[in-house]
Amino acid sequence: MTGKNRWLLPEGIEDLLPGPAAQLEQLRRELLDLYRSWGYELILPPFIEYLDSLQTGSGHDLDLQTFKLIDQLSGRLLGLRADMTPQAARIDAHRMRREAPTRLCYLGTVLRTRPDGFDGSRSPLQVGAELFGHAGAESDVEILELMVATLALTGIEDIYLDLGHVGIYRGLARDAGLDEEQEASLFDAMQRKALPEISAFLAGLDLSTAQRERLAGLATLNGGAEVLEKAQVLLQGSGKSVLSSLENLTRIARLAERRLPAISLHFDLAELRGYQYQTGVVFAAFVADRGQEIARGGRYDEIGKVFGRARPATGFSTDLRILMRLGNRDWPQPAGAILAPAEEDTALEDEVRILRAQGERVVQLLPGQAGSVAETGCDRALRWSGSEWVVERIAPESAD
Repeated sequence: MTGKNRWLLPEGIEDLLPGPAAQLEQLRRELLDLYRSWGYELILPPFIEYLDSLQTGSGHDLDLQTFKLIDQLSGRLLGLRADMTPQAARIDAHRMRREAPTRLCYLGTVLRTRPDGFDGSRSPLQVGAELFGHAGAESDVEILELMVATLALTGIEDIYLDLGHVGIYRGLARDAGLDEEQEASLFDAMQRKALPEISAFLAGLDLSTAQRERLAGLATLNGGAEVLEKAQVLLQGSGKSVLSSLENLTRIARLAERRLPAISLHFDLAELRGYQYQTGVVFAAFVADRGQEIARGGRYDEIGKVFGRARPATGFSTDLRILMRLGNRDWPQPAGAILAPAEEDTALEDEVRILRAQGERVVQLLPGQAGSVAETGCDRALRWSGSEWVVERIAPESAD
């Protein structure tokens, strides 16, 4: 890299300059206060861990997204976190070991090998919450509510939620006796809603007519609340796990309709995001004119097993940078600052300390410094009145 372009950053990596950085920091503090008011405790996991810990139960996609390197001390493979959810699961299972439900929240940078999301970022500022130790629909709906509250706080408007349940497809595939390769092939076609391809694939398998109709019909089950009624008819006669999963999704939908009456709910029983590690309901938030989700979550009960303690778990996460860009908030104008002269004076130094303790931003001039007063961002100055140092407003014409 030549000296002319050393300022360039890698693709998908960006700076935040003072204005946006201050807004993001304000949003970060407000969100952590919100989560605290719901009983969620903040955790700060490390940016780097042993790779096998970071990728627990996360599937192949996260493996491709993880930067890897060798630990010079142990010789083991390390990873830079691409998702903080496995870290939260490790902390709950191994470090906290509570019997009661545990509510954890986190906010930090993750790093990914490839751009993710509509803004093409490889360094999202991931914020999220996880609830461990409760298997009922109520905990899933609590997480849904908290995700919606997060979006509302950031100024996101006109959102709708997309809900599905991986247990339905998983149960149908098991009832049909699909092997791992067949299940993966059908899964891929389901995600693309490739109905002719799905029908052709199922026609080549040794299935009963009812099994074939259930799997093929799953790809058509998307829309409003009527989807759940259609699913009740289509899935009659399927295995217990399928009907139990549908009952669970229906219960979650009823609770969400009551607790989030202003939010539109959409159901897609063939949408299987996070299929490799999710075990129950899956959900995502969308806004108008954006084809990609802006927040996602779901249930992942098995993730803590490798840490010695598999507890029920549900949670959500999102990228705070994306929310700040999409949000419709009126940010206050940055407060001005007070310019202090470059003088050695005990009274001046005392006054600067007092002003800073009162929350004022005081910028001390440095002897012989270049540049204009306007570049310091100051709108007031400390000046000697003859008997004391006083704060006076800087006239616009003298700020140049």
